[in-house]
Amino acid sequence: MGNAVAVAARESGQALAGRHAETDAQVVAMWTHGKAANTARAYRREALRFAAFVGAPLPAVTLGDVQAYADSLAAAGLSVASQVRALAAVKSLLSFAHTVGYTPANVGAAEKLPALPLTLAERIVPAETIAALIEGETNPRSRVLLRVLYYGGLRESEACGLRWRDVQARGGGRVQVTVFGKGGKTRAVPLPPHVAEGLTALRGDAETDAPVFVGRRGALSAGQVWRIVKAAGERVGVPALSPHWLRHAHASHALDNGATPVLVRDTLGHASLATTSRYMHARPGDSSGLYLPAV
Repeated sequence: MGNAVAVAARESGQALAGRHAETDAQVVAMWTHGKAANTARAYRREALRFAAFVGAPLPAVTLGDVQAYADSLAAAGLSVASQVRALAAVKSLLSFAHTVGYTPANVGAAEKLPALPLTLAERIVPAETIAALIEGETNPRSRVLLRVLYYGGLRESEACGLRWRDVQARGGGRVQVTVFGKGGKTRAVPLPPHVAEGLTALRGDAETDAPVFVGRRGALSAGQVWRIVKAAGERVGVPALSPHWLRHAHASHALDNGATPVLVRDTLGHASLATTSRYMHARPGDSSGLYLPAV
């Protein structure tokens, strides 16, 4: 299976519509077809890791194999989140393989994912800290980037993909950015005037198709964005800060200030309201304990 999946990892991911899956390689190519590039790459990597462990083609995989693989992830010392990501990918692959008729049963269905501890509250930075890290950024482009990530709730890949054609002026001094997000979904995100002002000033004479955030060699990469955010976090004493933490902060702060969960969901491009609701559970505004008499 390992060689077959390795072939799939090199395939372009072209559609296999109208064909029956006859090899593991074809199943993996069909499974990852149409997914975002980063997602497809991560899925292929997890398929390769599972293939190397099992050493058998997908139709021969048993529930015992899946359980042994899950145990191996824990024994390797992976974090619970990493175990969940790896096992979820394997379960998805096995489910897909059964759906297309390649395997006789979905042997991964009975394996439960490890329970993730709720650590979201630890990754929500106070509004005062966000203000300090933005004000402490001396590079004009990086300051605008931090503001767009926070006020727009953008993922780093979404910020990297912005082109000037995606930035449109709106009334009241605002701008609207059209974001091409996870899963191929598109959303329009208005930004407030003070963010719009800096963003507009950043353009200069750039062409319509030019990237909004540019480094010495063209559009900023996700890695460069991550390093800019991390450096800003270190300056204000939050060395673990990442672009996704700014999304967490956006969601939490917006809910704290009266934004509806539906609005936050649509702005951030969450797949469901359940994802957005996690922020209310992470930082609840009320508790029945607050209504008890002091003793």
